[in-house]
Amino acid sequence: MSISPEAEVVQPGDLAAFGARQRAAGRRLVLTNGCFDLIHPGHLALLRQAAALGDVLVVGVNSDAGVQRLKGPDRPLMSLEDRLAVLQAVRWVSAVTPFDEETADRLIEQLRPAHYVKGADYDPAAGGTTLPETATLKRLAVPAVFVPLTPGQASSELIARSRRRT
Repeated sequence: MSISPEAEVVQPGDLAAFGARQRAAGRRLVLTNGCFDLIHPGHLALLRQAAALGDVLVVGVNSDAGVQRLKGPDRPLMSLEDRLAVLQAVRWVSAVTPFDEETADRLIEQLRPAHYVKGADYDPAAGGTTLPETATLKRLAVPAVFVPLTPGQASSELIARSRRRT
């Protein structure tokens, strides 16, 4: 088995140029995003399925402040730098990019991916939460792809289970 090189860290201001270079080379971009606070098999399944939809998988990673806003004052468990480093080592990930906004709208605008991937908990057709990025996705004609969740593999659930054991 060959080891993939580490994924590139793309700074927020460089994302549009990164996307343009990839498209000019004929590559299809796929975007997903999240906190990735405690990387688990469910995350890996999502990343593998997302990568299969294109040639370049870009992962947007919420800033530490963004994770706190979403998950509460006890999070993140790992710093942004650590979360980026772990994701860089995942073989399906081509690039990671940090972001601080409430939604991934700016990432979608700048990257212009062929697909935007989220877990099935965001699939309104399956009773999930409506994506806050829906208007941007529609305006740019970027399809949202929802991948099945891995049962028992939500970071919040794993953290709560761990805290109950101590």
